[in-house]
Amino acid sequence: MMQQYFVTLARYHVWATDQLLAHIEAISEAEYRQDRGLYFGSVHGTLNHMLVGERHWYARLADGVSLKMALDIELESGRDALAAALREAVGRWEKWLTDHPPQNFDRDLHYNRASGAPAVAPFAPTLGHVFNHGTHHRGQLTAALTGMGRACPELDLIYWTVAMRQAEMNK
Repeated sequence: MMQQYFVTLARYHVWATDQLLAHIEAISEAEYRQDRGLYFGSVHGTLNHMLVGERHWYARLADGVSLKMALDIELESGRDALAAALREAVGRWEKWLTDHPPQNFDRDLHYNRASGAPAVAPFAPTLGHVFNHGTHHRGQLTAALTGMGRACPELDLIYWTVAMRQAEMNK
């Protein structure tokens, strides 16, 4: 049951990221790079941080390694390359979770923080953090889009859930 829940979150994570990136494509380069008062400054800085987080947590959870990478390091300077890398990163979770042994959801995760300091956390809530982190920063970016006077997507999980159920019924 827990495994299926996380697979569902992984699918939603891909959909919500795609929806957001589609709306971000419509903004100008100046709007994309301007400091919007977000924790990571601009739309670009926030998307880049999301990619850093994806890579950190996938390495820790799926590969059992900890990357020594600052949370604000710029991984991709171009917006198309960044969007493609972020789409690829969020897309990896579903397959990994589908193949993941269910008993591992009850174990602890031992890893090193970006600073190198060791940490231990329960596996399932830590995995939940990955998807919550994405939701948090997507929320910041939708607020930034609204602040620019732009349309933003409706990204609530329930809307995706209802749409997926409807699509299943229409098959």
